Amino acid sequence: MSLFKARDWWSAALGEGEEFDQGCLCVGDVDNSGSGYDKIVVGSYMGMLRIFAPHPATPGEAPQADDQLLEVQLRDPIVQVEVGKFVSCSDLLHLAVLHPRKLSVYSVTGTAGNVEHGVQYQLRLVYEHNLQRTACNMTYGPFGGVTGHHFICIQSMDGMLMFFEQESYAFGRFLPGFLLPGPLSYCARTDTFITVSSTRQVESYKYETLAVATDADTRQDTEQQKKGAGKRLMADWTLVLGEQALDICIPSSPSVSSIFILGERNLYCLKDNGQIRFMKKLEYNPSCFLPYASVTEGTANTLLGNHNNMLLVYQDVTLKWAAQLQCVPVAVRVASFQELKGVVVTLSGEGHLQCSYMGTDPSFFMAPKVEAREANYEEVEAEMKTLQKVIREASKTQDILPKSDAEEELAVTAAVSANMDAVSQAAIPEINGVPVPSITVKVTVKTRAAVQSPKLTVCVPPPLAVTQDQFVLDSMAPGSTQVVEFSAFLNGQYPPADLGGDVAVSYGTPTELNPSGVPRVAQCKFSLPLRLVCCSSSPSKSAKYKITVDTNKPPVNLNEVFPDFLEKCEDKEGNALAFQLLAGSTVTVLASKTSQRYRIQSETFEDIWLVAKELVQRFDKHFAKQGVKDFRNSFSGPIPLPEYFEVVDHHFQLRVSADKYQDLLSERAVQFRAIQRRLLTRFKDKTPAPLQNLDTLMEGTYRQVIALADAAEENRAALCQAFTRLRSATHLLILLISLWQGLGTEQTAILEATLLPLLQDTPQLGWEESVDAAVSHLLRTCLSRSPKDQAMSLSTSQLTMPKDTARLKKHITLLCDRMGKGGRLSLSSEANVPTPVIMPGGCEPIAELDQEEPAAEQEPVAKFVKKRQPSRKIKVKTGKSKEWQPGLFIQGVWVFESQAEQPNGIVQIFNARLKS
Repeated sequence: MSLFKARDWWSAALGEGEEFDQGCLCVGDVDNSGSGYDKIVVGSYMGMLRIFAPHPATPGEAPQADDQLLEVQLRDPIVQVEVGKFVSCSDLLHLAVLHPRKLSVYSVTGTAGNVEHGVQYQLRLVYEHNLQRTACNMTYGPFGGVTGHHFICIQSMDGMLMFFEQESYAFGRFLPGFLLPGPLSYCARTDTFITVSSTRQVESYKYETLAVATDADTRQDTEQQKKGAGKRLMADWTLVLGEQALDICIPSSPSVSSIFILGERNLYCLKDNGQIRFMKKLEYNPSCFLPYASVTEGTANTLLGNHNNMLLVYQDVTLKWAAQLQCVPVAVRVASFQELKGVVVTLSGEGHLQCSYMGTDPSFFMAPKVEAREANYEEVEAEMKTLQKVIREASKTQDILPKSDAEEELAVTAAVSANMDAVSQAAIPEINGVPVPSITVKVTVKTRAAVQSPKLTVCVPPPLAVTQDQFVLDSMAPGSTQVVEFSAFLNGQYPPADLGGDVAVSYGTPTELNPSGVPRVAQCKFSLPLRLVCCSSSPSKSAKYKITVDTNKPPVNLNEVFPDFLEKCEDKEGNALAFQLLAGSTVTVLASKTSQRYRIQSETFEDIWLVAKELVQRFDKHFAKQGVKDFRNSFSGPIPLPEYFEVVDHHFQLRVSADKYQDLLSERAVQFRAIQRRLLTRFKDKTPAPLQNLDTLMEGTYRQVIALADAAEENRAALCQAFTRLRSATHLLILLISLWQGLGTEQTAILEATLLPLLQDTPQLGWEESVDAAVSHLLRTCLSRSPKDQAMSLSTSQLTMPKDTARLKKHITLLCDRMGKGGRLSLSSEANVPTPVIMPGGCEPIAELDQEEPAAEQEPVAKFVKKRQPSRKIKVKTGKSKEWQPGLFIQGVWVFESQAEQPNGIVQIFNARLKS
């Protein structure tokens, strides 16, 4: 609870479901009572106009009925209300109400009632102007130095300033370079209009300049303005803010001659000539402000509301007071009422109108004394033992993630339709002359507890896409269910690497300590059918790339395995079946008549993946339905590494091209900026000098930058496509290795994490260096030939893009070779290796990564790791045999192999460090 609060003097709730903004509030003696006390005028976007004359109420009581003077329902939304001298034949105050297409001026009069009915107030229309353009805001003042009257200026949504001299329309002017409307205010001291344009700069226009500029009955471009009558409209001065302005306010007090501008992150105070007087950086999001005169000479006070329900008082840039409000204010005014002057009037966006003053709210609560009682030491000791037991049980648990309940609070299930959509929802109607189908996915969200603000997100791998990937659901009561449907389709000119999708639902569960809800996430997966990305076609007998899958059961009819691809099947015996990928080549599956083999062939290597995966999965389901438990797929042919390395090289070359384009763009950008600086120097020179073809050079450089940017963008799109093809080829390689060696689920997951560590390439980390590091780690650990290499730790150096793919291809080949010789993938083998004593300096990669020769089986005397790169061998004489014995240089010292044959029984050590 805050000590500093805005003390509530009077408040009211305006309507229900109405909306308000900063222009919907104004204060003034609108009924011309002559007492000098202000009334509050509030207009809403629903067209309700209300006028209040607040009186203090007893604490705890509701506002009195006579506090509201008038309530009128107007036909149009109210954009802004102002009180001023808007009638030519009268010096009284009138009310100006701005609607989107109309400006109305009313007089508010009060008639004394009979008996106890009090004063009756009436709203009478004096005149109105129908606007030809939609209004955004307005300002008023004695334009041109007129005395005793106020003119009105309205800014339209398309940038036109419309001037009204009370009952008559004067003229209209278009603001130059207009894009979006900004706040508008009038400065009577300089007879200028201040606004902030969409270029985020303050612009000042003199009324005299606006009056003599080109007429703006119809919007004209720059060339027409040059040719037309009158002068071209130019700003008197400008100032770049660098941020959008929320409001502009110019105090009418003669002691404060400044222009105040509230930005999104800063508060600016400008002089009348546009120079910055001071500026205050805000550490919160402001919502409204109001500068007013200060009691100190030469300073200005500012009321500033923010989105943290705070009302702050600044004296220039110094914070003097902070008060807590009940809601976020969108408009603030200072008014004087019958029993209190200087009341702060705030209005929220939901219609909470509050009159308050600054004060404190001290707390008089005192904690009661705690009664002393004797402690029962036996109960305390029993409780301590229970707590210690709980701590011991908790310390034994090694689980990092919390244990989930047997039944989740929110269950998410996804069901894919069995048939394609009757009307395709695909963004691309056809690919290569074939219509692109779509399929409906139905997601059911069921909860057994109260759920707040659930949001559902759908993710599919490119080039697959969905009609809608994000859904905002309604809060759900216990036992309720919501269903969401969307369509998935192919949205690219290349086949995807995966047909799976993910659905995630983020929600909050309210608790006693956190009523807003504890954030949680529930997710599920779904698999799209193969028919979404391909159709049946005529088989081809020859192809460039072929793989063969073996089974241990008699051959089956392919028509029974693929009943959904029988439209163009010419082979009734089921020995051949073809799949035409919508954005790829034709893949043919041939079944041997004499053996238990199936050949999958295509003109593109990576296109085989989806069909091969589908074939293996459908074989497992087909024999599982028949009750066969010992069915097994296998692959006996050589692993197609050369074909796979072609895809790897293509992807790597595109990465190299991306780096080259980036370097060339940087060079051309530096050149372009250098030419710009020279041209600017020539243009600023008082004595004109020839350009010496700098303009031609600048134009040529600009064209080169544009061409390089287009080429880089094309290369980026090709790189995304190449990475998807690389993922398809890698999936196929993993499938063939798992069938070749009969890998289990755990080993296949390790292999997949090794060869597919990334979901997408980034400029900082690419696929090649990530896979090289992962494969090297496997070769050092579970696939190592000697226990010594298992003790080697993985290098912690930063991963960078390699110069070529030779090392990566060598390591992948070595990985396949080790697995072919009986190596098995495991992550637990590292725990059984004794921790070695690592000397300073680290270690280099193991020898088997650089050469194929096996390491010499030799037990060294030293128990630390031998540093391979700086090793040297020498011979020294011993005291017994007088022969030379070999020694080894390890970590900067020489060590000999046998203690018995050391020179004179003493180890000769040469402390000579190698020079780098």
